[in-house]
Amino acid sequence: MSHKTKKTAMKEQARPALVPKLRFPAFQGAEPWRQVALGEASTPVTERVGERKLIPVSISAGIGFVPQAEKFGRDISGNQYQLYTLVRDGDFVYNKGNSLKFPEGCIYLLQSWGQVAAPNVFICFRLKDGYSNVFFQNCFEANLHGKQLKKHITSGARSNGLLNISKDAFFGVQIPTPTLQEQQKIADCLSSLDELIAAQARKVDALKTHKKGLMQQLFPPEGETQPRLRFPEFRGAGEWGAGPISQFAEINPRREVRPDEVEVSFVPMNAVSENGFLAVQQTRKYGSVKKGFTAFRDNDVILAKITPCFENGKAALVRALKNGVGFGSTEFHVIRAKKSCLPEFIFAQLYSEQFRSLGKASMTGTGGHQRVPASFIEDYVICVPGLPEQQRISDCLTSFDGLITAANQELDTFKTHKKGLMQQLFPSVKTAKE
Repeated sequence: MSHKTKKTAMKEQARPALVPKLRFPAFQGAEPWRQVALGEASTPVTERVGERKLIPVSISAGIGFVPQAEKFGRDISGNQYQLYTLVRDGDFVYNKGNSLKFPEGCIYLLQSWGQVAAPNVFICFRLKDGYSNVFFQNCFEANLHGKQLKKHITSGARSNGLLNISKDAFFGVQIPTPTLQEQQKIADCLSSLDELIAAQARKVDALKTHKKGLMQQLFPPEGETQPRLRFPEFRGAGEWGAGPISQFAEINPRREVRPDEVEVSFVPMNAVSENGFLAVQQTRKYGSVKKGFTAFRDNDVILAKITPCFENGKAALVRALKNGVGFGSTEFHVIRAKKSCLPEFIFAQLYSEQFRSLGKASMTGTGGHQRVPASFIEDYVICVPGLPEQQRISDCLTSFDGLITAANQELDTFKTHKKGLMQQLFPSVKTAKE
């Protein structure tokens, strides 16, 4: 044995065995897991689409496969279509475009599509016998590939948006792998959790859909001044008043002056969640906040004016600010209700799909710099009943928001549980290398 070979063998012996913290009883004491390169576990898929008529797809991080026509608004395959790769159910596809969730690119398993056409810049592969698709998909979901590919990225994304990762580097990625029987046991366990997560996500969507339908009944349709559904105590109370929002609220009111030493809340755009709540709050001294920032206070409605934040419903009814004052991006509009209208009632109407649809049509600017002008909000007509009926409707919608929030929290709990379980079911590769 050469000195180099002997040294390598000694290094291998010095490494701790690849064993997860949590193992199913049937595999307690079984042989350690081993590192398996993707090049060993899989076969590249390179068959071209040719004359076949298949759906051209792309891959979105966090979603998976989507038709190009849906993602880009049109089929972008063009003359390259025949050179696209033919991908079948059971094949994996690696999109080496970076994203927040997968900075080194994402890998997804094709399921329930049959056959599709994938851009030939994607890397496609199929696992060999002895390797579980679901097990490997969970490894890719945990970004085990990204943690290794990171060292191979020598520059930023190319002009086509793809990372500079070669096929050799990709197929050199190593996945800690047990026997096929243990892979399947882990896959079955995680699949059960995925089904639970999917069922909870459907519950959240159902609640949102129900609230949307309820709002369509509780507010007058366009061109009318009475809702289709009215609480018993307000039946026969007459028509609602109608007028532009500027009649019921101040739009972008003047910034208040406060002592420099007062602590106030700072709310960045990403702190506004799509369910209408502030997810994060930081605090700063009043004097440290730039004068150009937008100011607001408790019970104001803040509304993203830029696309796509506006289209995604980035709006919130502000509550529990530090000392009742907050600051945020200049890309917020601020709507402050007057005494004749409850802030909750205004927020409900500004959170509607009709408002977002008309607001999108009013945007000025080009590309990613389009904004909803303040004039659109000022002139947008809303219908408003008396304060007691406003309160009744607001209370009803608030109770629904509570149900949606609780369902979302339960969904997040399931996702967190799966993440924690995976950390126990998979051995720490970092520890194994030390």
